[in-house]
Amino acid sequence: MSDTFFDQIVFSGGGTRCMWQGGFMEVLRQEIPLDPARITGVSGGACSACGFVTHRGTRVRDIFIEAFERHDRNIPLHEPFDGKRGNSPHQLIYREVIDRCFGDPEAERLLSTGPQLQILIARPPDHDWAKLTGAAMTLVYEADTIVRSNPHLRWAEAAGLVGELIDGREAALNGRIVNLVCAAATIPPAFDPPLWDGAPAIDAGMVDQAPLPVPDEGSTLILLTKRFRDLPQAPGRVYVQPSEPVPADKIDFTDPQKLRDTWDLGEADGREFLKNIHEITTR
Repeated sequence: MSDTFFDQIVFSGGGTRCMWQGGFMEVLRQEIPLDPARITGVSGGACSACGFVTHRGTRVRDIFIEAFERHDRNIPLHEPFDGKRGNSPHQLIYREVIDRCFGDPEAERLLSTGPQLQILIARPPDHDWAKLTGAAMTLVYEADTIVRSNPHLRWAEAAGLVGELIDGREAALNGRIVNLVCAAATIPPAFDPPLWDGAPAIDAGMVDQAPLPVPDEGSTLILLTKRFRDLPQAPGRVYVQPSEPVPADKIDFTDPQKLRDTWDLGEADGREFLKNIHEITTR
């Protein structure tokens, strides 16, 4: 046995459902050695990945809860965007939260000097019509998840959506980690696609809900945020999904209790996982 149970950890997407990952990992890291060489995150999982690297899981949870307590309703997607910045209300709230979580020099230092961190973003089929074509990809993605129910998606990529792994350590070193985490969670039409390195970026959870790092070497823990009917069976990979549908809704920004309950479910599932950890990791 090496000095860590997993060489790689993958944080799936899922918006606020990713709070489950925080609770799960908070339990695991207290009981077993976790010092992965490589970490990937996609969509909301990019936030979870950064929370894990910085050891700020509970702080991230509390900042989200505090922000959501100030909003008593979900803002309809048709309400006017912020005229100056072109962002939807959902997008502005998310950016404020991520900036509070990781926008300080200490977080940037931890992320730039930590393990390999790769965050998956996606490029929409038409850069001139990024929001429209990105929204079309969400329909393709939803159909894929319903029909195939496998975390490794196919249809949106076949329709022209292109995934791109971004070096999170470099982004943190250059003071761009908040921009990257926000870009990774851009869900058309709720969020307006920002530019990343000169081209529009949107949520890459439509490309792959469990993007493996490059290089892909060693044992891998893959943290999903919803249940799939068809979980892959691959040597060295451990796919973990919630024991039941999580309470949090993907982009519900108004109910902090759902975040607490989702975190608590993650903790409970983490404790169950630990009961069989040796059997699971030797399969």
